[in-house]
Amino acid sequence: MRIVLPVHHFPPRYVAGAELYTYRLAKWLQAHGHEVEVIAIEDIESGSATKVAAVHDHYHGVPVWRLSFNLLKAPRRQLWEFDNPLLGEWFTHYFQRQRPDLAHFQAGYLIGVAPIFAAHQARVPIVLTLHDYWYLCPQHTLQRSDGRLCAAPPQDPLECARCRLWNRHPYHHLERWPKVRALAAKFPWPADGELMALRRQRAQAALDCVAQVIALSHFMASLFAEHVDAERLVLCRPGIDIERFQKRPERGVGPVLRFGYVGQVAAHKGVHLLIEAFQSLQERGRQLELHIWGGGNPAYIALLKQKAARDPRIVFHGRFAHERLPEILSTLDYVAVPSVWYENSPLAILEAYAAHVPVISADQGGMAELVNHGQDGLQFRIGDAGDLARALQRIVDEPELTVRLQQGVRMRSVRTEEEEMYQLLSIYETARAIAMTEPCKLDDSCSVKRSDN
Repeated sequence: MRIVLPVHHFPPRYVAGAELYTYRLAKWLQAHGHEVEVIAIEDIESGSATKVAAVHDHYHGVPVWRLSFNLLKAPRRQLWEFDNPLLGEWFTHYFQRQRPDLAHFQAGYLIGVAPIFAAHQARVPIVLTLHDYWYLCPQHTLQRSDGRLCAAPPQDPLECARCRLWNRHPYHHLERWPKVRALAAKFPWPADGELMALRRQRAQAALDCVAQVIALSHFMASLFAEHVDAERLVLCRPGIDIERFQKRPERGVGPVLRFGYVGQVAAHKGVHLLIEAFQSLQERGRQLELHIWGGGNPAYIALLKQKAARDPRIVFHGRFAHERLPEILSTLDYVAVPSVWYENSPLAILEAYAAHVPVISADQGGMAELVNHGQDGLQFRIGDAGDLARALQRIVDEPELTVRLQQGVRMRSVRTEEEEMYQLLSIYETARAIAMTEPCKLDDSCSVKRSDN
């Protein structure tokens, strides 16, 4: 098959979960005889606001179209954040020219709905993997600006407008005046509510165009069950190349207890909670270390380093080549996943288990599905640094707990990459069969060329 993989970002500049998932998928498909091309957004802060600049290159043998445009100067930026006519036009020409057998979209961030409409109008079968909650939440995370989590999208789009209001940089200074904040939050601009309602309508229209929607966790599937027909919504958990993680020696229980964080360093990943919890621990005669591996938001990382400046036990290693991951995991006793949002199906957990390293994770979303409390890891209340500290302190106080959890990890099964990929091929065939029989579902309001853009 000729398969195109649109994704918001792609290595080497970007190396978070969805990017690595897409790269791994592309390499596997190539190795099994399929023709693959990735389309990724490279830059949204420079260049033209009226035209897409496209550069074609290769990353480790994977053909990549890298698209750039200036979203910051777009005439209707808030609309274009989810429905960008420039991308709609570019993808329309691409599908007309290339005629791929299938398009497998990765989430919706930056890509938006217009490329899905373009694929559907070109009669290209569409598969969509949900890496986050972009199709339900403008913040992608179902996390409000005050840190609270939404159990589901609010019924009233005005609630989303209020949340968005406090995530726009010009309004951040209002935090200093609570009464002004309360008044502004109570009365968002009417146009904001209308925009959020339009976003919901277009996101649902895009979902209706997708032949197979892939959820990576039961939690994700349950949230989308009201928005996607049961026959089009499928669970497909990520798999891991297990052999590359099990070639290195495993750690036993030694004098040094090493906790680690491995992945994107960003506020929604909760690394600040981990540092706060770690710094509150009583050592009980044991030598404790916290190793933070990964890059991310420079301002956030600077804040973390300032917080940890006087604690030599906390080491920031920065970005690393993904090929080093097995080596890194072999140096850790525990991997922490302290995310403050409903993580989907974190690769950090699956990779740690493949390396036989116990995991400490928050107790919500896809994280809770993967970590069996007291068997192969520990859970703590999401967003609660105190409860995380209690879990870490228990590990310090009970050396036998580490032995038991390590045994539990060795006994659990981890889905292989081969199992995942062969399920994906089956999903692709189902999508192609559905696309051959279904009529176009778009009306004029959701066509690629619209007057409101």
